[in-house]
Amino acid sequence: MDNRNKKEKLGIALVGLGSYSEGQLAPALQQTAHCYLAGIVTGSEEKAKKWQVQYNIPETNTYNYQNFEDIAHNSDIDIIYIVLPNSMHAEYVIRAATTGKHIICEKPMALSVEDCNRMIDACNKAGVQLSIGYRLHFEPFNAEMMRIGKEQPFGPLKKIKSDHGMADTDGWRIEKALSGGGPLQDLGIYCIQACRYTTGTEPIAVTAQEGAKTKPEKFKDVEESMTWQMEFPGGITAECSTTYVKRMSYLRAEAERGFAELDPAFDYNGLQGKTGDGPMQFADINQQAAQMDDFALALKEGRPTPVPGEMGRQDVAIIQAIYKAMETGQRVELK
Repeated sequence: MDNRNKKEKLGIALVGLGSYSEGQLAPALQQTAHCYLAGIVTGSEEKAKKWQVQYNIPETNTYNYQNFEDIAHNSDIDIIYIVLPNSMHAEYVIRAATTGKHIICEKPMALSVEDCNRMIDACNKAGVQLSIGYRLHFEPFNAEMMRIGKEQPFGPLKKIKSDHGMADTDGWRIEKALSGGGPLQDLGIYCIQACRYTTGTEPIAVTAQEGAKTKPEKFKDVEESMTWQMEFPGGITAECSTTYVKRMSYLRAEAERGFAELDPAFDYNGLQGKTGDGPMQFADINQQAAQMDDFALALKEGRPTPVPGEMGRQDVAIIQAIYKAMETGQRVELK
């Protein structure tokens, strides 16, 4: 264990100060027990000044996109968190790895499996851990779905249903060059994750259908909505959907002798769940704080993150298969 991991709290630098950093990660870092907001990377001097004042960040811990590799020499910063548009994840994770700092990357990890491999290789070569921003693995309602899938209190799982959508979006998320696609990349990935962690297995084949475009001009670059189906070992099937024009947040697992359901399933707070035995009773937590604290603890304890780059790469492989199925109308098998 190196000296920096003996610190009481590990320092995190956020790379990209958009809405997720501003609205979720920075506030969560005011509630964390094992890490804190130590630095920022932004191309905006205006944002830099605002954050420095708001979060008491020194000039020496403020970087831009040209000089951020200089973090290598900053002992305040232990973890670099990449919170940039999807198309930039690979470049910045690979650059971050050269600093020798550990890395969290937002999902989707990248736009191709090849890029994911490059990211994993760079982190392995540098001897740093790479974690993907899968906050729901640390959230009690979704953890209960994992437990039910694993312990099978209602018998073997038969069917999963999962939907995730928002009523509107704009900006880089609907520019294919930056996002890699529409709601499947941004929201549908939660459904893919939910099916994987609830069943505890990996899909073996997918089919997919693009929805009709109600706003063809706005969504000229990407899908507006999509439904897709996944086949899992043991005959388990999953029906999923995602959209940028309707709010949805749902996960249901049906088993031989009962069911488990989250509605809403993927929101930042206010989750609710029930089974055939009655409502789930869990407290609301700050999911982002729990996610970042677990990574900091993993580093301090010398254990691997439960949400590594390999998990992110598998989601990217599934997303690519779903797009192929949508475009060809064919059933696509996963290796």
